Amino acid sequence: MSSDETPNVPTPRNTREAVREKAQQVNAKQSRARIVRRIIIGLVAVVAVGAVGTAVAMAVTSSVSEPAMNPAGLDDDGIVVDEITGAMVASAEIPATPTAEPSEAGEEATPTPEPTEAGAVDIHIYVDYLSPGAGEFERANALQLTGWITEGAATVTYHPVSLLTANSNGTKYSLRAAAAAACVAEYSPAQFYAFNHELLVGQPEVDSDGRSNVELADLAGAVGVDAGKKVRACIEDEDFVSWAKNATARALEGPLPGSEDLALSAAPMVVVNGQAYVGSLKDPAEFSQFVLTVSSDAYYEAVETATPTPTTPAE
Repeated sequence: MSSDETPNVPTPRNTREAVREKAQQVNAKQSRARIVRRIIIGLVAVVAVGAVGTAVAMAVTSSVSEPAMNPAGLDDDGIVVDEITGAMVASAEIPATPTAEPSEAGEEATPTPEPTEAGAVDIHIYVDYLSPGAGEFERANALQLTGWITEGAATVTYHPVSLLTANSNGTKYSLRAAAAAACVAEYSPAQFYAFNHELLVGQPEVDSDGRSNVELADLAGAVGVDAGKKVRACIEDEDFVSWAKNATARALEGPLPGSEDLALSAAPMVVVNGQAYVGSLKDPAEFSQFVLTVSSDAYYEAVETATPTPTTPAE
């Protein structure tokens, strides 16, 4: 081999340039990858934001186009009973409006109010259709309540509430039954009292499943509701469940109709001319006496208001 020949070994300068060139290629590739990733992330974010915006818009549109349904014709979330029809206790003898017992002086302790619209006693009854106490009160007082309603001596308003919704194995019977009562009041008001009565006297036990929606609709049919298809659809579709929940919340907040500071504290709760009844739920005589006393107080207040104060004649 000639001495002029040299080994084929790269010089340090060539090596550095090759490394630098390779590094530049790697950096360029990484830069392109970063740019692609940023573009992809940006597109995903745009799509996600668009999807969220669409979902929100759909939810808002749905809430605007499908408002919560409320039964019509209610008085402060109450259902006024002004007639008694349907499969009820119609065959039983309805007692007359009770009168006060004579006092020792031979005079009535308190007068019986005239059964006129102006002098009618205002009775509000808050019922949870799973409450045993509500059933006891209805069984004890149904006859005299229907008598007072028939005579025009009392205005009776029922307020379905749902305080025991959690006591039916997850079926929310109290809530669904209250909503079903509102369905009957909406489409067949003349049969509301009969339906309400049957719900109360034929209650399921607390902590049981209660009636299904189909069974509630069947019960409405059994008491002879009008517009049976509308009532059934309303009950089975739970149209007034939101109303029942909101009406209960309003009653718990108070004040209750006709009162200054009463709020719902239990079911049943009976309010007569703005005063809460705290007597026995099973004793119709005690409740009757309470109603009579309250109505007599109202009677005397009305008389005192209407009677002019005598003036002393001028000398």
